[in-house]
Amino acid sequence: MAKEKFGFEDFIQSIDENDLSFVQNLHDFMLKNGCKPTFEEKKSGLLGSYKHTKTKRSVINLLFRKKGFIVRIYGENIGEYPDFLNSLPAKMVESINGASICKRLVHNTCSPKCLGYDFKIEGKHFQKCRYNCFEFLVTNKSKKYIKSFVENETKARTTI
Repeated sequence: MAKEKFGFEDFIQSIDENDLSFVQNLHDFMLKNGCKPTFEEKKSGLLGSYKHTKTKRSVINLLFRKKGFIVRIYGENIGEYPDFLNSLPAKMVESINGASICKRLVHNTCSPKCLGYDFKIEGKHFQKCRYNCFEFLVTNKSKKYIKSFVENETKARTTI
């Protein structure tokens, strides 16, 4: 089955009314900060992806899973904003803790091109896979932290 391309208007049809303004604000922020969006249907559901035009790499993905609406952040520059990571609520840190270890960092068995994340939150050391480390369920409490995380990462990529 060929991947069907969608626009933002098609994508937001699947967004819960409670999350609509959050997604619209995030979309507007990403566009304003030099990111190119793509929307498509995958086997697991709709996917929205925003690539930074300067680095040509994804900053965030918007995903639908069984547990709900999720934002995956590719925090390639987390070393630039450690104070923010230390401010994350316990539920979001639990999500990070539950993510897969980075097999490249821990066992040197993953692709040599793959670089996971090696960082600390309040003194606890994490070595996590880049593909699910910062994957957060969108809730009323997590929205402001997700937005701040995206702002920090986008700003760091722009200044590189």
